[in-house]
Amino acid sequence: MRLYAAVAVSGFRRYATYRVATAAGVFTNTVFGFILAYAYTALWSERPQLGGYDQAEALTFVWLGQALLATCAMLGGGFEDELIERIRNGDIAIDLYRPVDLQLWWLAGELGRALFHFLGRGIVPMAVGALAFELALPGDPLVWLAFLVAVTLGVVVSFAVRYLVALSAFWLLDGAGVAQIAALGGMFFSGMLLPLNVFPGVLGEIARALPWSSYLQVPADVFLGKRTGADLFAAYAFQAGWAVALLAAGRALQTVATKRVVVQGG
Repeated sequence: MRLYAAVAVSGFRRYATYRVATAAGVFTNTVFGFILAYAYTALWSERPQLGGYDQAEALTFVWLGQALLATCAMLGGGFEDELIERIRNGDIAIDLYRPVDLQLWWLAGELGRALFHFLGRGIVPMAVGALAFELALPGDPLVWLAFLVAVTLGVVVSFAVRYLVALSAFWLLDGAGVAQIAALGGMFFSGMLLPLNVFPGVLGEIARALPWSSYLQVPADVFLGKRTGADLFAAYAFQAGWAVALLAAGRALQTVATKRVVVQGG
């Protein structure tokens, strides 16, 4: 485990070196946060309890989305691009010879990346949003702790989804198309555009049952106090269930894929 802890630390440090990119990301998240916040303000002015949220809760949802956008890699762009390229050019063969678990190696690095983005690109936009708007911030430290647990589970689910996406390159050789589909799913079904509670009827039920809801909808509801007691543990069980199922699917697909490694270019 010390090895994977070191990989996680390395992942954190790796992204910490891109200070200009981090500053640009903070600026972008903040600008889009304001755009969405004003759109939500107009919408909730007409429908004050839309989706079971009041306006302060809806605005909090907006800024949580900006804080978790990079943390949970809702649009992709994390480790999967590098892994797809290593599969395409054959470097994956070197990775498979290493005395480490391939899936755990990438998961450890991804946890380090997620922690950096949560601290580096999440806190500042959220703080700016809290200064500019009236947000529903919890006063109980235990709620913040429960929120961090939900975010961590969301990051693991996100990794598991994108690991499956990356492994598709063993058959497609270029996983860009699958990655784009997964990114669209992450954007729409995470609640990034609108809270999933707003979605009507069957569409809402399906959206909330998909793994992408673990990225934002579940952590946001925990943060807003919508999940307490037994409901909180049900939320954790939902996220953990998807994490275990998807990680197991990734492990099974990895076993099949590595039996047919093809090194491109000789």
